[in-house]
Amino acid sequence: MSTITRWVLAHKRTVVLAWVLLTIAGIMAAGPASDALKAEFSIPDKESWKTNVEIAERYHGDRNGSAPLLPVVTLPPGETLGSPGVRADLERLDARLAEALPGARIASYASTGDEGFVSKDGRTVFGLVYAMPDPTSTFGENVRAERAASRALEGAEVGGRPVHLTGFDALAEDSGGDAGGPGVLLEAVIGGLGALLVLGFVFASLLAFVPILMAFISIMTTFLLLLGLTELTSVSPIVQFLIALIGLGVAIDYSLLVVSRWREERSHGREGDEAVQRAMETAGRAVVFSGITVAIGLLALMALPLPFLRSMGYGGMLIPLVSTLVAITLLPVVLAKLGPRLDWPHRRTDDKASRAWTRWAEAVARRRWLAAGAGLAVIVALALAATDLQLGSSDADAMARSGDAEQGLTALERAGIGEGALLPHEILVEGGTPPEKVAAALRSVEGVHGAVAPSDAEWRRGGSALVEAIPVPDSGSAAGETTLEGVRDAAREAGPDVRVGGQPAANSDFIDAVYGSFPLMIALIAISTFILLARAFRSLLLPAKAIVLNVLSVAAAWGVLVLVWQKGYGSEAIWDIQATGSIPSWMPLMVFAFLFGLSMDYEVFILSRMREEYDRTGSTETAVVRGIGRTGRLVTSAALILFLAFTSMASGPETDVKMMATGLAAGILLDATVIRALIVPAVIMLMGRWNWWLPRWPARLLRVEPSGAG
Repeated sequence: MSTITRWVLAHKRTVVLAWVLLTIAGIMAAGPASDALKAEFSIPDKESWKTNVEIAERYHGDRNGSAPLLPVVTLPPGETLGSPGVRADLERLDARLAEALPGARIASYASTGDEGFVSKDGRTVFGLVYAMPDPTSTFGENVRAERAASRALEGAEVGGRPVHLTGFDALAEDSGGDAGGPGVLLEAVIGGLGALLVLGFVFASLLAFVPILMAFISIMTTFLLLLGLTELTSVSPIVQFLIALIGLGVAIDYSLLVVSRWREERSHGREGDEAVQRAMETAGRAVVFSGITVAIGLLALMALPLPFLRSMGYGGMLIPLVSTLVAITLLPVVLAKLGPRLDWPHRRTDDKASRAWTRWAEAVARRRWLAAGAGLAVIVALALAATDLQLGSSDADAMARSGDAEQGLTALERAGIGEGALLPHEILVEGGTPPEKVAAALRSVEGVHGAVAPSDAEWRRGGSALVEAIPVPDSGSAAGETTLEGVRDAAREAGPDVRVGGQPAANSDFIDAVYGSFPLMIALIAISTFILLARAFRSLLLPAKAIVLNVLSVAAAWGVLVLVWQKGYGSEAIWDIQATGSIPSWMPLMVFAFLFGLSMDYEVFILSRMREEYDRTGSTETAVVRGIGRTGRLVTSAALILFLAFTSMASGPETDVKMMATGLAAGILLDATVIRALIVPAVIMLMGRWNWWLPRWPARLLRVEPSGAG
């Protein structure tokens, strides 16, 4: 680090010019980079994926499994499908939808006469409308079709009762899910304003603007690299959110640590390049280890067998690496040239450690058993709650609480048809197996309301046919999974060329593919991080403890998701949204990818300072007290910045975004308070001299000096 810093300070103009050019190019590349991202989803070697691809090619569906629109009507008491005019009204309904949605696959009681579209009491009837996919859609939604269908059904009645249009796209539209929003870059700017307030409190000078500037440069430069990456491979649109949110977090964190250490060195009498050099030898070194750790956490997504997740791995790792480069090259130049002038009015000195955090560390040291026990009790309790995690698709009941789509969903549920009708199982029938035979077999499956084999040309093409099995339970629930297994068994028994597709099957296979490989991903992260941190801290126990606590921290965040959303302890009180019953299958993975690296940031900051103080004094207690005293305010400030950014995400209309924001915000808050401020110092005090133990043979492998436990 000393060599790099000396070179940077000797070539200040070159460094500044390079970063200015990269930032300008990044600003120009941000839009094209976002446009070049592709939501290409695949689950290799899974039946549901192969089936959905064939359905999409033959019947113009979605390769991930289509979600239909459902026109729903409940007839007045005393009216039935046999009542005068009802059948004609249903036929006119189909004609309206066919005209509004050219090429759509439509199946209903009017076109098939099948009782699978009717409730047991005969009063509620619905249809399935699979519109042509929208080529401009990012994540498979079809807002255009939903709006066209809604306009077509305006004023439509069956038996004198209005028709309600429901389905996942309709529910999302009613919830405001298509309300646009400020965009990913503007969201980062808004988050930056909140960060500026916190930084203003920390520095009490114009230095508060420096971390914001570093974050802006890091994010823009990363978009430039992202544009280049999209020329080589497909990259998921989610990467742009990783860049904006993680970029804002880590770039500010790294600058906060380095600038604070630089101010501390100046308060001890060092000036000019000497103060910068000393700050980079200590805080800069911690930044390098931290940045690599965050990158490892995201890069480990490549261990998963899904291409779009792998793209998030190598796309997401760009931001911590770029942020690290900015912190160790451009930031030293800014501090050397402008730092003293920006440190105005300098109303807070860094000569001494925070008195409040020093007293806190002393209290934890005195009551180490109590502190460790209390902190672990909270984290373990939340982690145990995560064992009840139920993975599934987005819950329809939580998406909209009013409007036409919600009324249609409520009508289905009250009639006993169930929420499962929103995502039917699509069965592709080939060979000589009669579709009617398949439908008859599926009707006997427990949890299936009905099964239909439409005979229209839109449903039978190229020697194949589609059969729709309409489940009662939500596909994300345990009952929904049981129904899916029953549908698969019945399909296999019906014939060798009968395969199950649709979103429920795809979601089940996604969970199996991702979470079946999840232990491998965690193992890769744990091994890589252990080696890196063992070298950084010259210890075997400190990195092991850090990894265990980080995993517990993420598990605790999952527990918050389960309690607040799956079980509803807070979702209804805060957002007026009832319990979802399940968590979207992709969410725990994303929470892990975000939190593991960000949490390790704080661990590296704290332990690096503790190691430094131990090397200076040889006392574990002194190392803990001084380490927390010096880093406590920095870590909590950095966590507060991210907490506010994630909390602001929860103000968006989409329920899934609220859920993810809840998990991230809770994870950051728990990590910075319960774990880093309570458990970490207490456990280190309990481990005593063994914290610093690194025998000769592993030290030789790591190419560092051994460290005794004496």
